[in-house]
Amino acid sequence: MFPDSATTPMALGGLPVGPNVTGVLSLDDVCLEGRTVLLRVDVNSPLNPETMEFMDDRRFTEFLSTLEDLSLSKVVLISHQSRPGYLDFTSTEPHSVLLSELIGRPVGFVSDVCGEAAISAIKGMEDGDVLFLDNVRKHEEEIRMKRASPEEMATSEIVRNLSSVIDAYVTDAFATSHRSSPSLTGFAGEVPCIAGRLMKKEINALRTAVFDPPRPYVVILGGIKCDDSLRVAQNLIDNGSVDRIAMVGVVGNLMLWADGVDIGATNREFVKDSLGDSFEETWEMAGDIISNHHSLLFLPTDLAVESPSGRRVAMPVSDLPTELPIYDIGIQTMRDLRPLIMEAGCLLWNGPASYFEKSEFAHGTIEIMNMFVEAPGVTIVGGGHTSALFNQRGKAGGVHHNSTGGGAVLCMLSGERMPVFEALESSREKFAPLLPALGLSPRES
Repeated sequence: MFPDSATTPMALGGLPVGPNVTGVLSLDDVCLEGRTVLLRVDVNSPLNPETMEFMDDRRFTEFLSTLEDLSLSKVVLISHQSRPGYLDFTSTEPHSVLLSELIGRPVGFVSDVCGEAAISAIKGMEDGDVLFLDNVRKHEEEIRMKRASPEEMATSEIVRNLSSVIDAYVTDAFATSHRSSPSLTGFAGEVPCIAGRLMKKEINALRTAVFDPPRPYVVILGGIKCDDSLRVAQNLIDNGSVDRIAMVGVVGNLMLWADGVDIGATNREFVKDSLGDSFEETWEMAGDIISNHHSLLFLPTDLAVESPSGRRVAMPVSDLPTELPIYDIGIQTMRDLRPLIMEAGCLLWNGPASYFEKSEFAHGTIEIMNMFVEAPGVTIVGGGHTSALFNQRGKAGGVHHNSTGGGAVLCMLSGERMPVFEALESSREKFAPLLPALGLSPRES
């Protein structure tokens, strides 16, 4: 369904990572049997604030195929959970327990990131062992050095200490691939850095969505992150790869306003407040898209507002302005959107169409989700709240790709730099020629 690069390094194509992109190493390019591997994952998961129990295990289940591929290696897992100062900033010991339950075998834990306890535990591992290090953000370098250069990160304790006891670094932390820190990008010059199965799947699916989608290609952008959504829209337009862009949710309200529709002071202020300092830049971007690419846009023709008593009230766009908050798209908009979705060769959706946490206003978002599951084309869900809804409703298996990323998806689709991709490419350039000497070349079948 998506491009498969099992036999060749994954080229990241037109992603903004330099003119001489050669791709990244995958698990098909490297033999790691009997080797010690640092596996960077993103299991930063929602926790019940009262019980601190996991509310969703998807970020664990998504990298299990990589862990299976490394079953004959010594696997050292490293990840983060939240950040200092937040209630859910915890040890990753519960994460090791959950992972053990999921894979049906022991997962060790050490209450250390890269100190003597961690190094000693790693040195004592045998083939097939799995060890979880503590929350990497407990080490102050992980946050303090997020803007450091690759050369500076290589001098961090995290990188120096761990690279001394591992043979390779594998990453499946796609959800944080738009970030930079020692554990995410610091190992590129020290050991071979390799994309895991989840990372490979994410790159291939989203690269397809940006550069080579089956046509017609329909993108639905919603939610509250108007600035991010408009950058995605502009990048897809500039690439010439998109046929229609449907704007819903707060993004749709902004675009109606930019198109000359008075959405009412209450809704205008909400849009402004949600954008903060980026309002002027986003407003200018919205105006440019309206002026130059209006034919590509699908905007709502009716909406649903919340009455003072909390009821859902239908309202055609022609009846605006309103001082009532706009919380959903309307029935006619859903009807008009259906043929676009059903006739598309490729569909991408990021951001809900409504304030779906309120049951009265969940209809638009749920209806689009149901259409996605029915659609015959390639369907890609772009992470964040949209992805979570598919998971909660048991619909994740009904689409071709349900991304684990939120911000990473938006950054990738909007053409912004992806530091983790850059690190993987830099490492391949350095280490690919050295794999035979390192004894890491795959055996010939």
